[in-house]
Amino acid sequence: MTAQRPCVLVFAGHDPSGGAGIQADIEAIAAQGAHALTVITSLTVQDNNQVHAVHPVAPDIVSAQAQNLIKHFTVNVVKLGIVGSLENALVIASLISELRSKNPDLSVVLDPVLSSGHGHKLALDDAVLAIAPLLEVATLITPNLPEAMRLAPHGLTAAQQATSLFGGACRDVLLKGGHGQEQQVCNRWFSQRAQFFELTWNWPRLSFEFHGSGCTLAAAIAGQLACGHSMEKSLHAAQSYTQLSLERAYPIAVGQLIPQRHFVAPKINSLESDDRETIR
Repeated sequence: MTAQRPCVLVFAGHDPSGGAGIQADIEAIAAQGAHALTVITSLTVQDNNQVHAVHPVAPDIVSAQAQNLIKHFTVNVVKLGIVGSLENALVIASLISELRSKNPDLSVVLDPVLSSGHGHKLALDDAVLAIAPLLEVATLITPNLPEAMRLAPHGLTAAQQATSLFGGACRDVLLKGGHGQEQQVCNRWFSQRAQFFELTWNWPRLSFEFHGSGCTLAAAIAGQLACGHSMEKSLHAAQSYTQLSLERAYPIAVGQLIPQRHFVAPKINSLESDDRETIR
């Protein structure tokens, strides 16, 4: 027998195309050496390009799925994707509080998905309102540039946007640059731990569009954290893995490519982030 794997409890929607959502999370978490425990929060009607409909799972069913897993397994990390409704978010936040009563240091990675890559709605309620309870319990939030602009007050710098998301349990924000216009994708980690600092990574910008890249990165981070790695090493390793999965992406139909997540994540022996700046 091999060693027991650490578990990541995942709350996310089902994507029938297999590019994003629960399936992406399972694949990315497994590639880090962890195991995904999955709670379906919503059923979607979508392909690799468009979301046509979202049907939230009833809150009591979301709760029942999670409660059974919590009773039987040790949850090392929680990863949050789309929840479908404010009611589901409230249930999930309550479940996380229950887990924290036993493990106060529980890491919770929130991918604050407010819409699909093409702007399609993913919740019955207002998107920002629907995830508000999760912003209070997440320890790491991973918004892309459009999401950060919707979650933070207008007119703020990137550092100020991150600062506005700190609060509750959150001490770390990874601001993703995939929607930028620069030649390279600049991902910026803002942390409010011992001191407030920024750490940046720059990755080659690829020419294609991808379905499920945000899910892949957030799930990979959660898997790395579940395996006991530090936040800095987890962020670096997960980004390296995600970049490789995008470089190896494959088509299943016309339109967005599917990240190739079926390989073991490379071990990161040394950190090669581009710059660290302490913000006073």
